[in-house]
Amino acid sequence: MRPDPLSVAHELVRERFPQAVQAWLAGSTVTGTVTATSDLDITVLLPDTDDVHRESLTFQHWPVELFAHTEASIRHFVAADAQRRRPTMARLVATGTPLLPGTGGEETRAECAAVLEAGPEALSGADLDLRRYMLTDLLDDLLGLDETGPVADAVVVEVWRSTAELVLASHRWWSGTGKWLVRELSALDRHHGTTYAHRLHTALRRAVEGDTRSLARVADDALTAHGGRLWSGYRQPARL
Repeated sequence: MRPDPLSVAHELVRERFPQAVQAWLAGSTVTGTVTATSDLDITVLLPDTDDVHRESLTFQHWPVELFAHTEASIRHFVAADAQRRRPTMARLVATGTPLLPGTGGEETRAECAAVLEAGPEALSGADLDLRRYMLTDLLDDLLGLDETGPVADAVVVEVWRSTAELVLASHRWWSGTGKWLVRELSALDRHHGTTYAHRLHTALRRAVEGDTRSLARVADDALTAHGGRLWSGYRQPARL
């Protein structure tokens, strides 16, 4: 049995960062979804310093992902994450459990929570068209598959991922990678009463086994909501 994660996080921060303004423990140990391979996601807010870094370590039998930041560096990474539509930094701070007493870091935490609540910026027309074009091109590859195997599986996964990302982006919803892409899609479904997460999961399993029709239908549904497939006539100016 590993020791209590909250107690371990408290001790790590006290031992390594006595100067910390605040620290937060986030991730599965806070949300109640902990598994045998879960780690401790700890973000430490420091006074002004040049020692901003990310570090992986083991502390009291727990793997730890440690993020040491200042107010300025947190704002920098929150802004950078918003551009790529994946709010990693904001989520670590806004949804984490404070580890130190007092009110330190409350303003930074509130800023991160506001970013999460606001969601990403709406797609520009050009960005939406690019996503439609790329998914249309992938659909052509998907519908042209004549056998299963590594190449087919790679195409299937890309159609699945691109469809999920189009759905999220077009709804001004945060995105992610891996499990976070699925979690965001499920959250979108709960909020809007849609069923994209379930449909895409079912379609992915069928497509890997050779039946790509369900996956093509879900992708087409996502495209139809924004004008349908886009290929012939698409033009994108070069960005030099």
